[in-house]
Amino acid sequence: MAVQRVDGSLLRRQAKTPSSDAPLPLPEIAVQALERHRVEEARRLLAAGDMWGDCGLVFTTRLGDPVDPRNFHRDFKLRAAKAGVLVVPIHTTRRTCASLLVALDVHPRVAMAVLRHSRIALTMEIYSQVSSTSTREALRRLGSELTSSEWV
Repeated sequence: MAVQRVDGSLLRRQAKTPSSDAPLPLPEIAVQALERHRVEEARRLLAAGDMWGDCGLVFTTRLGDPVDPRNFHRDFKLRAAKAGVLVVPIHTTRRTCASLLVALDVHPRVAMAVLRHSRIALTMEIYSQVSSTSTREALRRLGSELTSSEWV
């Protein structure tokens, strides 16, 4: 489910593909953050009482209503700045995730599943960025192979 602002109103829309709604395993750090969020949301629900909107989404306003995407993006940038990390558009975090998976030598098919891409080419050509360290290592290995006695 996605929340979009259309003509001044917030609309809930279905995700682009069925796989976008499929369960996704999360790293432990994300699970812990979601558990803390659940506790905080329970506190907000009690504070809001009858005013709680209960929209069924994980991230909501203080009254349980859907978060406006513009407010989410603004909050994301503020939190990134406060954490001292590079402030990037929220959609850039997918590219960052792909690049980190590549740097960790995660198989491209696994990265494709994590990023919910329908084509491996999309994962490898658009979202992944090869680090200069990886490039140097690949060229070092290529040079070693080319100068070995087997090739000479």
